[in-house]
Amino acid sequence: MDETKVVTASTTITAPPEAIFEEIADPARQLAWDGNDNLASSASGQRARAVGDVFVTTTTRGNDRYNHVVDFEEGRRIAWRPAAQGQAPFGHEWRWQLAPTDDGRTLVTHTYDWRELTDASRYERARSTTERNLRASLDRLAALFG
Repeated sequence: MDETKVVTASTTITAPPEAIFEEIADPARQLAWDGNDNLASSASGQRARAVGDVFVTTTTRGNDRYNHVVDFEEGRRIAWRPAAQGQAPFGHEWRWQLAPTDDGRTLVTHTYDWRELTDASRYERARSTTERNLRASLDRLAALFG
């Protein structure tokens, strides 16, 4: 059953990985392309730079989420796990991987993984995050680069 708890989508974007990464690593920029339509706001000045960083976003439901960066390589990959203030992450993870292609574009892979989510009250929301949502984020992100 774990395979249904990991959703992935990929696309190739006509831009260098570093430019795309700036859009992903800065939560204030994510509002422009979030395909889940789940983000309401995020203060500027929170650009992620390393594992252990925490950035705060507010959802459309008015909940503040403290996003703990758990994987980071500048310009190549970033992953974070959301949590409520002062609590451990819920157990789901958003991951982005960027790989330059030989023709100067970038292969971007977006993954949502909720295998470690243990709060059953969050399962319905987790199940509603599909490849379609991830693809919407990728499409909107690609549109920023023409």
